[in-house]
Amino acid sequence: MKKYQLGEFEEIVMLTVGILYGEAYGISIKKEIETRLDRNVSVGALQTALKRLEDKGYLQSHSGESTQERAGRPKRYFEITAYGKEALSFTRDTRNKLWDSIPKIALDLKFN
Repeated sequence: MKKYQLGEFEEIVMLTVGILYGEAYGISIKKEIETRLDRNVSVGALQTALKRLEDKGYLQSHSGESTQERAGRPKRYFEITAYGKEALSFTRDTRNKLWDSIPKIALDLKFN
């Protein structure tokens, strides 16, 4: 079980890489998360998460073409690996099982 554990931010990054399929690089991932979740993301936190996910084997990256806009530096594109897909599926299944196990009465709360 432990081998597929994803932190909350890692899961968000992985899902965003999937959403941006083929166009997932640092800034595009950052912007997508901020737009969809109305949440600020620091570049440092994102880069740390991307590195950690690559180290876990959940993501892989490759360099794109260099551009004048980036002073000749290429963008680094990310994609989900087969192992990463398994981790996401495991995470989703685990969450669904937990949600399905909550008795209805436990969530039948009303604001006064």
